[in-house]
Amino acid sequence: MEKVPMLATGHDALVQEVKHLKSVERPNIVAAIEEARAHGDLSENAEYHAAKERQGMIEARLSELEDKLSRAEVIDPAQLSGDKVMFGATVTLIDEDDKTVVYQIVGAEEADVKQGRLSYTAPLARALIGRRPGDEVEVNTPSGEKYYEIEKIEFK
Repeated sequence: MEKVPMLATGHDALVQEVKHLKSVERPNIVAAIEEARAHGDLSENAEYHAAKERQGMIEARLSELEDKLSRAEVIDPAQLSGDKVMFGATVTLIDEDDKTVVYQIVGAEEADVKQGRLSYTAPLARALIGRRPGDEVEVNTPSGEKYYEIEKIEFK
């Protein structure tokens, strides 16, 4: 089984989502199904079918989360060091317009580009991994090629 790398904060968020789904969403959907059943004929009961569909989505998400948590490899960036970009690193880049951007390389479930959290599977992250400060990186994006220079690598 392939490990799923993630930071401790991402792991904690998944654990909290599982708890929420089990303790809040499951009981709510069971109550909604019971109420819809009380309305009579299930073949023409839209509320019942919607509730059952929602139950299926909740159970699928729970299964996905529990699978990821069972394969999770929690990485603490504070324990890492080095001069190469790797998972967990916070990378300061200078783009072709001399703008500074900062990204932390994180797991797919924790990625949020607007907050500077880039999935290790993203094209830019894949281009950065293994590189050192001073290296230039070229990345193909939907809006065309972008060029970056790695200014600094931190592990925090």
